[in-house]
Amino acid sequence: MTSIVSSRRILLLVVGDVLAFVFSLIFTLTIRYEAIPSRALFFSHVPSFAILFVLFLIVSFSAGLYDKQSTLIRGRIQGLLLRVQVINLIISIIFFYLAPVGIAPRANLFIYILISTAALLTWRMVMFPVLNSARKQTAVLVGSGEDVEDLHEEINGSTHYGLVFKDRVLPQMDIKSTVDAISTAVKKNKASIIVVDLHNQVIESAMPFLYSLIFSGVQIIDASKLYESLFDRIPLSMVGERWLVENSVTVLGNRRIYDVLKRLMDIVVVIVVGIISLVLYPFVWASIKTEDNGPIFIVQERIGKNGKHIGIAKFRSMTANDGGSYSNNNGKSKLKVTHTGKFTRLTRIDELPQLWSVLKGDQSLIGPRPELPALVEVYEKEIPYYNARHLIKPGLSGWAQIYHQRHPHHGVSVDDTRDKLSYDLYYIKHRSFMLDIRIAMQTVKALISRQGV
Repeated sequence: MTSIVSSRRILLLVVGDVLAFVFSLIFTLTIRYEAIPSRALFFSHVPSFAILFVLFLIVSFSAGLYDKQSTLIRGRIQGLLLRVQVINLIISIIFFYLAPVGIAPRANLFIYILISTAALLTWRMVMFPVLNSARKQTAVLVGSGEDVEDLHEEINGSTHYGLVFKDRVLPQMDIKSTVDAISTAVKKNKASIIVVDLHNQVIESAMPFLYSLIFSGVQIIDASKLYESLFDRIPLSMVGERWLVENSVTVLGNRRIYDVLKRLMDIVVVIVVGIISLVLYPFVWASIKTEDNGPIFIVQERIGKNGKHIGIAKFRSMTANDGGSYSNNNGKSKLKVTHTGKFTRLTRIDELPQLWSVLKGDQSLIGPRPELPALVEVYEKEIPYYNARHLIKPGLSGWAQIYHQRHPHHGVSVDDTRDKLSYDLYYIKHRSFMLDIRIAMQTVKALISRQGV
């Protein structure tokens, strides 16, 4: 299944980007010396530029140039790549002016950035789509529901995947009808792949038939895992007690090294950022006191790990602290946001005091955002398995904050929260130190670009 989804595409992108960097260096030296550089001249520049190449890849990774959404949408690549190249130029200038290595004349940096930008655009927009195209295998999709429909539209609506759905089978009420429908679809379309919702009760009963198809050369792919690979979220329609039990080892198993690294990152970042942010406290204090002379901080009760109630501090951004009583006013707070509060919310300064709850251990830097008890009470009644997000420690930022587009802020929104849960469950299943680093980088990018988290 890996060849069908993103791994091959991302690896191809990384290799292509590195080759574009190397080609740009050779071309820059050719312009500088009006001849193709000798081997000695080229390798004399390799040590310093190799460091830059690594930095460039880190910037590209952080900016999202290797995300599936970026690689599939051409219009997004151009603007994103140009912004990345501006950052790379700044890094290059700082590196070559401050590091004990160099290249002369300095104008070559600008020549290199121009050439590498053209090379990367050519690679990304022209060459990569051709190399990434693959002979599509014929597949049959078996399942029902909104998530299965999304999977069908995504695969058949893009040229970047190695398969195409030629037929779709909806599970019937009885096993025989379902088996006959699958068999007919496979023979009719000469399908080599069946993507099937293995969590469907009827399909589970038809497992012996699916097993027999393996000996005919037909590959069986779990629809939920394919969906997860394509959308970076868990399909909630395919989540049940079985899914939670299957992933209990991943969620609750002994992960001592990861836990130590995660806690170490929390402490180091909180100490550094917390001390630096103290400079802002007097200005926030003065602004709040000047506007209404009310309290500087508020403490709100939230739901933490294992459903434990925790208190988090924030700079006050409303006329008072409503205690999260949104459910008593049609899902909206009765209070108004102050003028100072509008600015601190926009810049996320109001969240700074939460760093101390991270230091205390009630929260982490990365994890599902903790919710108000009143809202949790609503969501646990309306959204199946919502309490699964409380299996791990909550965080200031998370996978859902980066990739979920419709954040339900300051009110009740069951549909948006249901979508948000699909991202939270993805993080809970796949959490790792490298994923935490990725989320942290994307969070910084979002804050700088004022997208918020």
